[in-house]
Formats: sequence, C-alpha cells, structure tokens
Amino acid sequence: MTTAPWDPAQYLKFADERARPVLDLLARVPAETPQTVFDLGCGPGNVTALLARRWPGARVIGVDQSEAMLIEARAHHPGIEFVAADLATFRPEAPADVIVANAALHWLSGHAGLFPALVRALAPNGVLAVQMPHADGQPSHVLMAESAKSGPWRARALAALPRYPDHAPADYYGWLAGVCRTVDIWETVYLHALAGDNAVLEWMKGAALRALLAALSPEEQNGFLADYRQRLRAVYPRRADGTTLFPFRRLFIVAVK
Repeated sequence: MTTAPWDPAQYLKFADERARPVLDLLARVPAETPQTVFDLGCGPGNVTALLARRWPGARVIGVDQSEAMLIEARAHHPGIEFVAADLATFRPEAPADVIVANAALHWLSGHAGLFPALVRALAPNGVLAVQMPHADGQPSHVLMAESAKSGPWRARALAALPRYPDHAPADYYGWLAGVCRTVDIWETVYLHALAGDNAVLEWMKGAALRALLAALSPEEQNGFLADYRQRLRAVYPRRADGTTLFPFRRLFIVAVK
C-alpha cells in the first residue's frame, strides 16, 4: 500500500458518500454470529464501528498502516481494537470468520495471489467481503494523468500517479471459484451529488491524489492543482443547485469459503 500520508479530515469530507458502498456490500454478507471480524484498511474506523454494531458479539479488529488514521480511529471509537499492519502481508493469527476490505485492496498489487491468500485465512464458511473503486478510464482519473503531464512537475507527478490493478470481474471469479463455495461479484456506478466548490477535486484529494501531491514541491502542487481544477470543472460542472454530479464505478466481491 502507498506510504503517502493520509489526512483523515480530508477523507471524511464526503463520509456519507464513501460509506454508501460498504453498506451495500454488508447487505450481501451471509454471516449471522461470527466470532472474529477484521476490517482491512480501516482508516478512521467508521466502517469498523459499523461492523461492531452489526455483530456486537464478535471481536472486531480494524487494521491499517496509517498512524494518522489509527489515531483518529482510536480517538473516536475507543471500545474497538485497532492494530497497525501492512495489508500486503497481514494475516489473522487464527482463522477469521469475516474479513472486510472496503476501498483498500486496490492500493495493492498481486491480486491473483492476494485474494486466495485472504480466503485461506478464513475459517470454514468464513466470508471475504471486498469493495474497491473500479475507476480506471473514469474522467477524474484520466484528467489527473493529463494534468500530471502538463507542467514542469511532469516527471515527479507521473512517477507518483496511482496505478490500480486493472482486472476484470471475471479474473476475480477465476481466482476465487476454486477455493470458495460461492462467489458473488457485481459492479455499481454511484451518482454522487457532491456539495461545495471544486467538489470532485476535494474528493480526489482525500485519496487518489495523496501520493502525487506528496511528491511535488508546494509551488508544483499549486500549479498542478490549478491545471487539474480547470480540467475537472469542464467535465464536472457545478449545477445551479450548488451540487456537482460525480459518477463513480465500484467493484464488489462476496466470497464464502
């Protein structure tokens, strides 16, 4: 996972919109009374708290490698366990009943090995539930690459562009079908109605832009953001009611061992 710093306040600017996909994911998780539940890439702990409310009898553990996010999570959810770990290598010490990864695993490579490995970390009948942005080819990300190429920041910006695994839903089915009893995979395009000025830019600053901006000097950051802001406004105009419509495609996987 990228080591660029996370800003919990920036990420949570659109907390409701970011929470909607995981609610849809959890609605399809067939687990009644799990004993152990892991939230991989727990961030500020909002999803971990949802898991704890859904399964009050379970031991629920949030896992993240961002110290800033873990500080936020522990401060706002003191009754929940949070641990620091690299998601690429983290595995539960004992077989888990549920592993949830919400908007986290797309930061990692090697999905052909990673997803079966997570299934192997489950107890019999355990559930792996994953939601990931599936945004390659989306204008917000295409324009980010165009802005990265457009100024004196080009070399550093291109080197720091996020590179997500480019796999089709059928690829994940193929990797999981041989090690799972059932595999349910679907995609959804959410039409987010975002409030505020430069709403799509603010959304992108909360996650996808972190590494790129961290690689630039303050002057380069200002130049890049001015260029990117202009491109975004042309594609995602602010409406008369003050909202900006932002379609966003996501991939969902629920696999039962």
